[in-house]
Amino acid sequence: MTDATPTAIPATTSATTLSDRRLIRIAGEDVRGFLQGLVTQDVVGLTPDAPRWAALLTPQGKALFDFLLWAEGEAVLVDAEASQVEALARRLGMYRLRRAITIDSVEGLAVHWSRSAEGRPHDPRLPELGHRWLAPAGEAASGWTAHRLSLGVTEGVGELGSGETLWLECNARELNGVSFTKGCYVGQENTARMHHRSKVNRRLVVAPLGEAGDRTRATYPELGLMVEHRRVESLGDAIRPDWLAAALQADQD
Repeated sequence: MTDATPTAIPATTSATTLSDRRLIRIAGEDVRGFLQGLVTQDVVGLTPDAPRWAALLTPQGKALFDFLLWAEGEAVLVDAEASQVEALARRLGMYRLRRAITIDSVEGLAVHWSRSAEGRPHDPRLPELGHRWLAPAGEAASGWTAHRLSLGVTEGVGELGSGETLWLECNARELNGVSFTKGCYVGQENTARMHHRSKVNRRLVVAPLGEAGDRTRATYPELGLMVEHRRVESLGDAIRPDWLAAALQADQD
C-alpha cells in the first residue's frame, strides 16, 4: 500500500459499506496491457482517485460482468458484485495464459458509498450517484439500490444479464462505460459498429413496478420498481433521466 493507492483512504464511522461488493486484485507483469485488451474501458490512464466503470463482454459484444476499476500502483483493483467475484476471476484467468499475473480476492478492504462525502471520488458513471471509495469495512450502507434506480442506472448480472444484453443497450456510452479510442478488446467490433451507427434499438430502463413479462430483468417490489429491456419506440412509463434523454431522441430519429 502506498499514498498513491485508493486503499490509503481511512474508513469512516458512518454506514457506508456496500456489503454486496468485493474486490479482486490483478497484479504482476504488464497488468494494464493485459486488461487493456480485454475490458471496455481504457486502463492505461487509470488513476487512484478516478475509478472507471467497465465490462467484460462476449465476442458478440454482450455484457458478461460489469465492474469498477481502481488503480493501486501498477496493480488494478476490480470492484465487482460479491456473488460474481469467483466467476469473474475464473473468466479473467482464462485469458491469462502463461502471463506472470495473479488474480486474487482482496481481504481487509471494502467498497464504500455515500450520497455526499467531500473529498471522496465521484462514481464515474454519474456524479449524482454520489461518492465511492475503498477502505476497511464498516457498517453496511442502506439506500444505495433505491438511489441508483431512481436515477435510471442499472448494474449487475441480475439486471444486465450474463451474455444477454449488448453493452451499449446497458447505456454504457452515456454512463462512461466504454472507450472508443483505446483499441481492440473482447466484443469491440460489434460495440464500435453500434456506436458509429449512432443508434441503439433497445435499452435497459427502470420503470414503475408492473406485471413481469419476457422483457423484465429484475423486480423490486419493496421499491415499486422494475428493470426491463425495452425497444426504444416502446419505452412506455420508463424513467427517462436527463442523462439519457438526448440518446433516446437520437435513437428514435
